[in-house]
Amino acid sequence: MDANTKKTALRMIPYGIYVLTANDGRGGIAAATVNWVTQTAFAPPLVVVGVKTDSGAYQVVKTAKTFALNMLGKDQKGLAFTFFRPADVSDGKLSGHAYRKGSTGSPILTEAPGAVECKVTSIVEQGDHHIVVGEVVDAHLNKPPSGRPDAAILEMKELGDNVFYGG
Repeated sequence: MDANTKKTALRMIPYGIYVLTANDGRGGIAAATVNWVTQTAFAPPLVVVGVKTDSGAYQVVKTAKTFALNMLGKDQKGLAFTFFRPADVSDGKLSGHAYRKGSTGSPILTEAPGAVECKVTSIVEQGDHHIVVGEVVDAHLNKPPSGRPDAAILEMKELGDNVFYGG
């Protein structure tokens, strides 16, 4: 298989941008920008997210057994870039951004248009990103979208011509 062809073909998969957050209840709070996300079932409502195995976020999610996916709006590129780095909690903010505790204890970014909170139902431990399956147990709309909800989300392609993930 040609490596460049594989990389280009895999980068043709469109990705939304989200900030995964978790709180293990023992002082471990994590936040990370993620993009390998999809809903996989309606009943119960399930989502899956790929989380880098050597990240602090993965360790906190694995311990907490809960997480939140904060949806980012089209105008939130800066927020996406903020959480490409490990999160910092100080002055009641998460890497300088206001949040509140959700019903699972996961941080909900107050400026994110929406979020879902999930309890981990399983983790598929393969590759350099493990697949975390979560059952949606709560949902939040901080700023309801006008028009199609899927058109309101920030997408990878909107982060710039040189920003890719995958391949």
